[in-house]
Amino acid sequence: MARRPRGRFIDGVILLDKDTGMSSNFALQRVKRLFNANKAGHTGALDPLATGMLPICLGEATKFSQHLLDADKRYTVTAKLGERTDTSDSDGEVVQTRPINFTQELLMESLDHFRGETMQVPSMYSALKHEGQPLYKYAREGIEVPRKARPINVFELNFISLEGDELTLDIHCSKGTYIRTITDDLGEMLGCGAHVIMLRRTQVADYPYERMVSLAQLNEMVAQAEADGVESKSMLDPLLLPMDTAVSKFKEINLPASLAPYLMNGNPVQASGLEVDEIVRITIGDERQFVGIGCMNDDGMLAPKRLIVIREDEESL
Repeated sequence: MARRPRGRFIDGVILLDKDTGMSSNFALQRVKRLFNANKAGHTGALDPLATGMLPICLGEATKFSQHLLDADKRYTVTAKLGERTDTSDSDGEVVQTRPINFTQELLMESLDHFRGETMQVPSMYSALKHEGQPLYKYAREGIEVPRKARPINVFELNFISLEGDELTLDIHCSKGTYIRTITDDLGEMLGCGAHVIMLRRTQVADYPYERMVSLAQLNEMVAQAEADGVESKSMLDPLLLPMDTAVSKFKEINLPASLAPYLMNGNPVQASGLEVDEIVRITIGDERQFVGIGCMNDDGMLAPKRLIVIREDEESL
C-alpha cells in the first residue's frame, strides 16, 4: 500500500518576499511547514544576499513551476563603485580598488551596451551546474571551470540614481541573466570596478508586487490564529494565488465538460483554432475549471501535456 503523503493537499502559489541572508531552499521549507503542505517547490533560486519576489508553488502548482523559472524577471540593484570583489557582490573579498572618475556620458554609453540581446558568461559564483555540481562549489575550492557565453535579453535597463559611490539601476531581463555579472562588467567599462551591495527582485512574470508577503508576516498570522483559537489555514490559504497563474501567459482553451473524462485519461480531444505544438491552458465547462496544459499534435488534436490531479474531497485552489 502506498504511503499517504505527509501534510495537506493544498494547491496554489504564494509570493514570498524573501529576506536577505536566507537561502531560497530555507525559505521554501519554512513556507511548506507553515502551510503544512504535502508538496512545495520554488521557481528559481535567489542569492542569499538578494531579497524580493520568490514564487513558491504548493501541491499541484509545482507541476507548472518550470514556466515561472523560464519567465522574465525585474530587479533593483545597487552597486558599490570603486571596488571589485571575487564574487561580484558584497559577500566576497575585495580584489581591486580603483578611483571613480568616469563621466555621466560614459555611464550612459556603458549602460546602453547591456540593453537588448547579448551574450553573457555566467559567474563562477552561480548555481549553474557543471558535471552535477553548482559552479559556486568549484569557485569556493579555487577551481575555475570553463563556461560558455549564453544568450540573454535585457528588455529595460533604467538609471535610478548615483549617490556618492553607489549606483542604483532597474533591470528587466530574461531568464538566466546574472545581475552580478552585469554589475562587474559595467564596473570594468567605467574603469573603476563595481560589485553588488543590494539586489531586490521586484517582479516575476506578471505577478503583482503588492501580493508579496514575508516569512515574518506569515509567522505573525500563524501566531494570531493560535491566539484566536482558529486553524492557521484560515488565515494563510487566502494568500494563495490560483495555480494556473503560473501558466497565465498561455492562451486558454475551454472544453465542454463531456470531453473531460477523455482528456483526464490522457487522450487527445478535438479542439480548433490552434497551431501545431502550440501550448495552451485548458479549462473545463462553464465554471472554467483549470485542469492543466496541452498542445496541438500533428493530427490536429489537443493532447494533454501536464494535467493536475482533481480531488473532490480535498482542498484545492
